[in-house]
Amino acid sequence: MSFHDILTRIAEFGCNLVEVTGGEPLAQKSVFPFITELCDRGYEVLIETGGFVSTERVDPRAAIILDVKCPASGEAERNHWPNLERLRRDKDEVKFVVADMADWEFAKEMIAKYDLANRTKEILISPVHGIDMRPLAEAVATSGLRFRFNLQLHKYVWGADVHGV
Repeated sequence: MSFHDILTRIAEFGCNLVEVTGGEPLAQKSVFPFITELCDRGYEVLIETGGFVSTERVDPRAAIILDVKCPASGEAERNHWPNLERLRRDKDEVKFVVADMADWEFAKEMIAKYDLANRTKEILISPVHGIDMRPLAEAVATSGLRFRFNLQLHKYVWGADVHGV
């Protein structure tokens, strides 16, 4: 599908919000001019990124939702740490998908190290589907920090093994 076709389809929905996501959208070189075109057309643009690729070339009018990989994911070493330094308090969010209490401790360390409480619009803590969330929920609730506990709702609605929703 061409950009023209995609932009035409987006316009048919009649909404002002477009979220670019799926795999790692920033790994596609052509996504950067596409994001700029969406911004030029007046859309509110959200970019959900896995955090492996630099956000430096993203149009500054777009909001970033940056996923920081925690140790239990086995992908923490792939995080592109300079992305955290580019986050903006007025529009960007950071998300930690947490599998256990060690991941929670890692998230707190990264939040402190990069001053994310003061440099992001939202901090999302997303427990991995299928874990006992009670200890994590209690730790988040009593931390005194500003967080949003964010369930992977699509897994509760369509099931843990369904992809593409």
